[in-house]
Amino acid sequence: PPERKRFYQNVSISQGEGGFEINLDHRKLKTPQAKLFTVPSEALAIAVATEWDSQKDTIKFYTMHLTTLCNTALDNPTQRNKMQLIRAAVKFLETDTVCYRVEEPAALAELQKNEWDPVVAWAEKRYNVAIGSSTSILGPNIPASTKETFISHLASYNMWALQGIEYVITQLKSLILSMGLIDRHITVEKAVLLSRLEEEYQIQRWGSVEWAHDYDLCELCARTAAGTLFVHLCSESSTVKHKLLQD
Repeated sequence: PPERKRFYQNVSISQGEGGFEINLDHRKLKTPQAKLFTVPSEALAIAVATEWDSQKDTIKFYTMHLTTLCNTALDNPTQRNKMQLIRAAVKFLETDTVCYRVEEPAALAELQKNEWDPVVAWAEKRYNVAIGSSTSILGPNIPASTKETFISHLASYNMWALQGIEYVITQLKSLILSMGLIDRHITVEKAVLLSRLEEEYQIQRWGSVEWAHDYDLCELCARTAAGTLFVHLCSESSTVKHKLLQD
């Protein structure tokens, strides 16, 4: 949506019957489908409230990634159930960024091997699966047992967290990097760099378009970080003890 003039002074959270709500002055926040904006954890509510409180004269909705993810979880515009979300996430294995390799130029092939092999090896050991890589345009042949293992693992997450996981996967174009990130094996910065390895190689070789490259990189980092934080906060069961947005 377009920017909108800020129409509220204060942001707070309150606990309702369905979870934690966001209050803009005395008005309760609603979703695009006019549902009451209610989140499952106090930590997530505080993070969303901080997004709203950080807006200045105008509300820049495109900067509010956590709010957007919550709206998606609440409204479920695609009307998918849990298994459909899981299968959509696992389908990314078939075109996973870190599984597609080049043979030429040799320098890029070596860079992919050095940077991507360790994270693939970690995933194979962590989940006790076979993944591999391929230089074929068809990609690697992912065993059915590997897909079933990831389906089983993702089923341990709730619907909210799964929305966040799929969001991170779509940013990185990689289930493997996303799971490494969510499992805290790699950092956001590292995951983003690995997802852009070929692009970064080309930039080092040919240079970047002034401002455009930095903007794209910052945006990708912001979206990936927000999605990862969303997953963790949606899996958070403990209550945050400190007061929201203290003066």
